[in-house]
Amino acid sequence: MGHMDHFSAGWVTPVLSYAMACVGSALGLRCTVRALEADGASKRNWLLLASLAIGSGIWTMHFIAMMGFSVDGTPIRFDVPITVLSLLMAVAVVAAGVFTAGYGRSRVMSVVLGGLGTGLGVAAMHYTGMAALNLHGDVDYDPMLVIASVAIAVVAATAALTLTLIVRGPVLATAAALVMGLAVSSMHYTAMYAVNISLAPSSAALPGATATEFIFPLAVLLGSFLFLAAAYVALSPTGKRHESAAAAQLLREVELTTA
Repeated sequence: MGHMDHFSAGWVTPVLSYAMACVGSALGLRCTVRALEADGASKRNWLLLASLAIGSGIWTMHFIAMMGFSVDGTPIRFDVPITVLSLLMAVAVVAAGVFTAGYGRSRVMSVVLGGLGTGLGVAAMHYTGMAALNLHGDVDYDPMLVIASVAIAVVAATAALTLTLIVRGPVLATAAALVMGLAVSSMHYTAMYAVNISLAPSSAALPGATATEFIFPLAVLLGSFLFLAAAYVALSPTGKRHESAAAAQLLREVELTTA
């Protein structure tokens, strides 16, 4: 069995990965709130941005953390198509949960189903991403820890949506993002401790790309997207501000008409 080190790069990778998970979660949850204040195409667009934010945030968290993962006795490579698939899967499954939360008539049921979908999206992304792992050996998992990792993701995602959609407030919004970030990070490291690797030493070249060749550039790209999207959300008027501006414009038109 190969000895695994989850922190071969020190504490930089877990701290940075947690920060990216919190940024993606904060942005996604904020976009979900904006969606509840909107209608029509605007509502759909906010929910799409929320899905992209949370999906890319959890993907970035996972693979930044994986840059600190090493196994004695074998190099590690990542299958590029499967790695990209894990990103698309994260966005797609999270979108199912976010759209359920955004369009549901019952707020409680929306939170429950949305948390389930979002949590499963986190888990699906992680285990698809792990399927992209190429090394000299076989990877298997402790079933109980796998179940625990999925449960952590679902419960914490539901708690984050509860704080965001049912109990409103800036302090709780920040807490929701921290909870969601903690959910993603906790799920990741619980799932990684479920991993068992049986080495099969070989001198053959492994297919795929190293983390620095592919994952790091893509993580930087997605991180830049998250920060730019966060700036856009911060500068966009809220639903209430938009309504106030529209009402003021209407009042001016009435005054011009009657003058």
